[in-house]
Amino acid sequence: MLGYGPDEIQAILLSVKVGFWAMTLSLPLGILTAYALARWNFPGKSLLNGLVHLPLILPPVVTGYLLLLLFGPAGPMGRLLANFGISVAFKWTGAVLAAAIMGFPLLVRALRLSFELIDPKLERAASTLGASPFWVFCTVTLPLALPGVIAGMVLAFAKAIGEFGATITFVANIPGETQTLPSAIYAFLQVPGAETAAIRLVIISVLISFAALLLSEALNRRLAKRLATT
Repeated sequence: MLGYGPDEIQAILLSVKVGFWAMTLSLPLGILTAYALARWNFPGKSLLNGLVHLPLILPPVVTGYLLLLLFGPAGPMGRLLANFGISVAFKWTGAVLAAAIMGFPLLVRALRLSFELIDPKLERAASTLGASPFWVFCTVTLPLALPGVIAGMVLAFAKAIGEFGATITFVANIPGETQTLPSAIYAFLQVPGAETAAIRLVIISVLISFAALLLSEALNRRLAKRLATT
């Protein structure tokens, strides 16, 4: 495929797989967290906000090491999951977990902004007609926030594909199992004469990230235009 070798194609496909599942699995919790931060007042709201955004400022290696302590074979969560025959350390599922955590702040920020831009009067109007809060959320709030939801999903997907530090610390760099695009680029750069393969993967990474940013910007503009005419 366009001169890409089996190892490169494997890394690209695994990155897309990890990015898809990281984005999909973190979406429900992201929606709930963003809505809570945008609309609810409760004790510990500032603490929750800080915890959500902590991966943005923590060195990714620290996040990966904390995941290893918690979900590694000797960690409390790792031992708990082992009772059910589940292991995530040094597995592609662990790469999904690391990527989801690193992309979660971007997902929540986009979702929170979209919820905050919606006029609460629209939700109150639906409530006065007898709709339950859950029905109002499903039929009024979420549809109005949909462009922001999609933008957040795009950002989380792009971040998951580009994640390196936490992933390589938590699940290492195992070809065919945990070697994603960034770790494959790193591995090729360590091998004399493999710079061409690294450059090919760099080009793919840039194209995916650039496309994600363009799509996110387009959706944000659509959201602003839609809300301005509501």
